[in-house]
Amino acid sequence: MKKAKLIATLALSAILFTGCSLKDQNAIIKVNGKAIPKAKYESMIDKSINASPLGKMGDLKANKDGFLYLMMEQQVVNQLVIEEILNQEAQKRGIKVTNKDVEKELKNIIKQMGGKDRLTETLKANNVSVSQFKRDVQTQVKMKKLADSVKKTKITDADCEKYYNEHIDMFKYPDQVRASHILIGANPYQMQLELTDNGKKEVKVEELKAKIEKQMKEKEDLANKLDKELKADSSKFADYAKKYSTDEGSAKRGGDLGFFAQDKMVPEFAQAAFAAKPNTVTDVVKTQYGFHIIMVTDRKSASTTPYKKVKNSIKDYLNAQQQVNALDKLTTTAKKKAKIEYLDERYNPDNIQKKLTRQVDDMTDGQAEKVRETSKEK
Repeated sequence: MKKAKLIATLALSAILFTGCSLKDQNAIIKVNGKAIPKAKYESMIDKSINASPLGKMGDLKANKDGFLYLMMEQQVVNQLVIEEILNQEAQKRGIKVTNKDVEKELKNIIKQMGGKDRLTETLKANNVSVSQFKRDVQTQVKMKKLADSVKKTKITDADCEKYYNEHIDMFKYPDQVRASHILIGANPYQMQLELTDNGKKEVKVEELKAKIEKQMKEKEDLANKLDKELKADSSKFADYAKKYSTDEGSAKRGGDLGFFAQDKMVPEFAQAAFAAKPNTVTDVVKTQYGFHIIMVTDRKSASTTPYKKVKNSIKDYLNAQQQVNALDKLTTTAKKKAKIEYLDERYNPDNIQKKLTRQVDDMTDGQAEKVRETSKEK
């Protein structure tokens, strides 16, 4: 509380003595005089945490000096600065995005996703609103136009065919299965975080262990109960997945995971799925995520996708690569010329890196520092 009051006092002093506007009070970074508000940072860090698997490991924001949060923070600060630099470049070049541009891009995305329903489903699974998605598409169109203003991309059929032949292994598919699953999530580490309120609550080791074992047993018992019922009547699988599965993404699709190769799943899961007979329910499978009930619904033999089927996708990919390269060069040049001010030292990349370096040194008992010193000597 004292620290919060001190920060508030310092912020007020800054306004009084520098004549900053109240609008700038919430700015954390300025790029060529243009303020990036803290609210924008908070929105982007939340979005990044929610989209990352790391976000499922607990409340990262509970410890803002924790290693995982700092890694996210470093990434987001860099992204905010680059985004602002590119927006300013687009403005200088008079680049505008119309509703017609956005609608055209949306149609392309819907086509690539396999339909509007599939897109809607994906957005829901990733907690992205339609309005947010449209804003992201608008930004995407703007960046494409900016890239084209730097260097107009031109991909020929010969370029596509060359890429296909040089990367033929990318278009070869091993044996695949299509399966549905029901996950009864059971992660001891997550349970420990919840039982100790992310380390804030003290619980005796023996008591904590007993509680975790009890919860694990309850989860396993539920999985075995559902497994037995589904073996008796597998037609209920989709309904059970929607009701019981803690894998929210697949649960909305009745547990369907689509087609996957054996090396795309954790070993225990893959072994059970590839050994299963079609349309039969497996025994309960335990993995690091919890307890799974699996039902294989289809199979595909190994094959190579013909060039004609992937030609357009290759063209889009190569075009995107050229655009990314053009934006990278533009960003590098513009960043060197830009005046970047970190109004709150918390968000200064140098300070974030120092915190990360200290934590790595602590975790490695100083070994990381020795490696850095040795590298300097060389």
